[in-house]
Amino acid sequence: MSAFHSIQWIDGAVRMLDQRKLPAQTVYNDYTTPDQVAEAIRSMVIRGAPAIGAAAAYGLVLVPWHDRTGNVEAVRAELRRADQVLRASRPTAVNLFWALDRMMQRLADPSLNTVDKLRDAALAEAHAIAQEDVEINKAIARHALPLIPDKATIIHHCNTGSLATVDYGTALGIIRYAHEQGKQVFALVDETRPRLQGARLTAWELMQYGVPFQIIVDSASGHFMRTMGVDLCVVGADRVAANGDTANKIGTYNLALAAHAHGVPFYVAAPTTTIDMATPNGDAIPIEERPPEEVTLVLGQCRIAPEGAPAANPAFDVTPAKYITAIITEKGVVYPPFEENLAKLF
Repeated sequence: MSAFHSIQWIDGAVRMLDQRKLPAQTVYNDYTTPDQVAEAIRSMVIRGAPAIGAAAAYGLVLVPWHDRTGNVEAVRAELRRADQVLRASRPTAVNLFWALDRMMQRLADPSLNTVDKLRDAALAEAHAIAQEDVEINKAIARHALPLIPDKATIIHHCNTGSLATVDYGTALGIIRYAHEQGKQVFALVDETRPRLQGARLTAWELMQYGVPFQIIVDSASGHFMRTMGVDLCVVGADRVAANGDTANKIGTYNLALAAHAHGVPFYVAAPTTTIDMATPNGDAIPIEERPPEEVTLVLGQCRIAPEGAPAANPAFDVTPAKYITAIITEKGVVYPPFEENLAKLF
């Protein structure tokens, strides 16, 4: 386990590491209502598809945990309301909806006919979601290990480590695991504008693990592929469509194009919970548009554009499947044709 925790259940509160304050401060916030959890997701106190799913699950637990009515039907009504509030917090990451669907299905059991039974079942299910995430991440890393040369230079985009999951990580977990297994890996860390998750969060994590790395600007990936030599790129995912098209942090598509141009393998690390077989292709994935101030100001503090300058700020882009070498899941490595081979996972 990592020395830090993106999310924990602490006796009636959901405790989250406030990732907006890293790396300067390590601050944990406690949340006791589902509305607070939804706002924490929306404001990116917590981020990363698996971590968001776990946060939403624990957000529902807060309803029966803090109930004072003792009325099971009132609690069920509040669960339905909280479910809708949490669903609206961020639209792209499919893990959010998967976790809420799983929780609501479990809590629909008519045998849970008291508030105490609802509370116990909700907490057990949320704990299971969280623990499964850790095991899934480690399985992804094990499947990826043969794809990494003994001395590998790897480009990584955004943050996909323990901060983006319950623990260990997806794409960054692959790099971490290879390092722990004695492979001499070197990470080139995209800074990941505009919120700088690579420079702030991935760099901070890699320093905790002792993995050698260097931060580069997002637009420098082609330069390093041409001049330095890069063995592979590995990124996470917020949603993988049935045909393999993948939505991930903005800038992923550009990185895939550069990798394709230089013949560098481009891998997506994603748990099967991130694969949305109900979404046929990338065009059907909703793309979150965030406030323009994230672009015109650095971390909401330093203005870098003229006052009043317009800015577009899509949080994600879609990488077409044709640019993806393989998708690494906890069930194994999936190669093209993705439409056929992803279906086999289910």
